[in-house]
Amino acid sequence: MGKSSLERQLPDNSAKAVGRNIRTSPQKLNLVAQLIRGKKAERALSDLTFSQRRIAADVKKVLQSAIANAENNHNLDVDSLVVAEAYVGKNLVMKRFRARAKGRASRILKPFSQLTIVVREVEAEEKA
Repeated sequence: MGKSSLERQLPDNSAKAVGRNIRTSPQKLNLVAQLIRGKKAERALSDLTFSQRRIAADVKKVLQSAIANAENNHNLDVDSLVVAEAYVGKNLVMKRFRARAKGRASRILKPFSQLTIVVREVEAEEKA
Protein backbone atom coordinates (compact mmCIF):
# COMPACT_ATOMS: atom_id res chain seq x y z
CA MET A 1 0.00 0.00 0.00
CA GLY A 2 1.83 3.04 -1.26
CA LYS A 3 0.52 6.38 -2.22
CA SER A 4 -0.64 6.86 -5.78
CA SER A 5 1.84 8.39 -8.19
CA LEU A 6 1.55 12.05 -9.09
CA GLU A 7 0.29 13.31 -12.43
CA ARG A 8 3.04 14.06 -14.91
CA GLN A 9 3.83 17.79 -14.74
CA LEU A 10 5.60 18.08 -18.09
CA PRO A 11 4.16 17.70 -21.59
CA ASP A 12 4.64 14.38 -23.38
CA ASN A 13 7.46 15.73 -25.55
CA SER A 14 9.63 16.77 -22.56
CA ALA A 15 11.92 15.19 -20.00
CA LYS A 16 13.84 16.64 -17.09
CA ALA A 17 16.70 15.96 -14.72
CA VAL A 18 17.53 17.62 -11.42
CA GLY A 19 21.01 17.99 -9.97
CA ARG A 20 20.93 18.56 -6.23
CA ASN A 21 23.69 19.64 -3.84
CA ILE A 22 25.98 21.06 -6.50
CA ARG A 23 28.89 22.65 -4.67
CA THR A 24 28.90 26.18 -6.04
CA SER A 25 26.92 29.36 -5.57
CA PRO A 26 23.70 29.77 -7.57
CA GLN A 27 25.08 32.91 -9.18
CA LYS A 28 28.07 31.08 -10.66
CA LEU A 29 25.97 28.10 -11.70
CA ASN A 30 23.47 30.35 -13.45
CA LEU A 31 26.24 31.71 -15.70
CA VAL A 32 26.81 28.20 -17.04
CA ALA A 33 23.08 27.46 -17.25
CA GLN A 34 22.66 30.60 -19.39
CA LEU A 35 25.23 29.17 -21.78
CA ILE A 36 23.00 26.23 -22.77
CA ARG A 37 19.44 27.65 -22.60
CA GLY A 38 17.59 27.31 -25.89
CA LYS A 39 20.35 25.38 -27.66
CA LYS A 40 20.13 21.97 -29.26
CA ALA A 41 21.17 19.26 -26.82
CA GLU A 42 24.12 18.14 -28.94
CA ARG A 43 25.46 21.69 -29.21
CA ALA A 44 24.95 22.31 -25.49
CA LEU A 45 26.97 19.18 -24.65
CA SER A 46 29.87 20.31 -26.80
CA ASP A 47 29.77 23.82 -25.29
CA LEU A 48 29.92 22.35 -21.78
CA THR A 49 32.71 19.96 -22.73
CA PHE A 50 34.99 22.81 -23.79
CA SER A 51 33.90 25.36 -21.18
CA GLN A 52 36.65 26.64 -18.90
CA ARG A 53 34.42 26.81 -15.82
CA ARG A 54 34.87 24.10 -13.19
CA ILE A 55 31.15 23.60 -12.65
CA ALA A 56 30.50 22.91 -16.34
CA ALA A 57 31.31 19.23 -15.78
CA ASP A 58 28.48 18.90 -13.24
CA VAL A 59 26.06 20.73 -15.55
CA LYS A 60 27.07 18.36 -18.34
CA LYS A 61 26.23 15.35 -16.15
CA VAL A 62 22.75 16.72 -15.44
CA LEU A 63 22.19 17.45 -19.15
CA GLN A 64 23.29 13.92 -20.09
CA SER A 65 20.87 12.57 -17.49
CA ALA A 66 18.00 14.62 -18.96
CA ILE A 67 18.84 13.32 -22.46
CA ALA A 68 18.97 9.73 -21.16
CA ASN A 69 15.60 10.22 -19.42
CA ALA A 70 14.10 11.50 -22.67
CA GLU A 71 15.43 8.54 -24.63
CA ASN A 72 14.78 5.71 -22.19
CA ASN A 73 11.73 6.81 -20.21
CA HIS A 74 9.77 8.83 -22.77
CA ASN A 75 10.95 7.40 -26.13
CA LEU A 76 11.95 10.78 -27.56
CA ASP A 77 14.33 11.28 -30.49
CA VAL A 78 17.73 12.35 -29.14
CA ASP A 79 18.70 14.22 -32.31
CA SER A 80 15.74 16.60 -32.08
CA LEU A 81 16.10 17.56 -28.41
CA VAL A 82 16.46 21.20 -27.35
CA VAL A 83 17.28 22.54 -23.88
CA ALA A 84 13.93 24.19 -23.17
CA GLU A 85 14.64 25.25 -19.59
CA ALA A 86 17.69 25.38 -17.36
CA TYR A 87 17.13 27.04 -14.03
CA VAL A 88 19.02 27.28 -10.78
CA GLY A 89 17.86 27.34 -7.17
CA LYS A 90 19.41 27.69 -3.75
CA ASN A 91 20.16 24.69 -1.60
CA LEU A 92 21.80 24.36 1.81
CA VAL A 93 24.61 26.62 3.01
CA MET A 94 27.48 25.26 5.10
CA LYS A 95 28.63 27.76 7.68
CA ARG A 96 32.25 27.76 8.72
CA PHE A 97 34.40 30.25 10.61
CA ARG A 98 37.89 31.58 10.29
CA ALA A 99 39.94 32.81 13.21
CA ARG A 100 40.84 36.50 12.98
CA ALA A 101 42.91 38.95 14.98
CA LYS A 102 42.19 39.85 18.61
CA GLY A 103 40.23 36.68 19.30
CA ARG A 104 37.51 37.39 16.81
CA ALA A 105 36.07 35.10 14.16
CA SER A 106 34.57 35.75 10.76
CA ARG A 107 31.94 33.66 9.03
CA ILE A 108 32.52 31.78 5.80
CA LEU A 109 29.46 30.68 3.83
CA LYS A 110 29.81 27.70 1.49
CA PRO A 111 26.64 27.61 -0.61
CA PHE A 112 25.19 24.68 -2.54
CA SER A 113 22.88 24.92 -5.55
CA GLN A 114 20.24 22.92 -7.35
CA LEU A 115 20.00 22.70 -11.14
CA THR A 116 16.95 21.64 -13.17
CA ILE A 117 17.24 20.99 -16.90
CA VAL A 118 14.21 20.33 -19.12
CA VAL A 119 14.77 19.03 -22.65
CA ARG A 120 12.01 19.13 -25.24
CA GLU A 121 11.62 17.36 -28.56
CA VAL A 122 10.95 19.79 -31.40
CA GLU A 123 9.64 19.06 -34.87
CA ALA A 124 11.62 19.72 -38.05
CA GLU A 125 9.70 22.90 -38.96
CA GLU A 126 10.29 24.41 -35.48
CA LYS A 127 14.09 24.01 -35.73
CA ALA A 128 14.45 26.42 -38.66
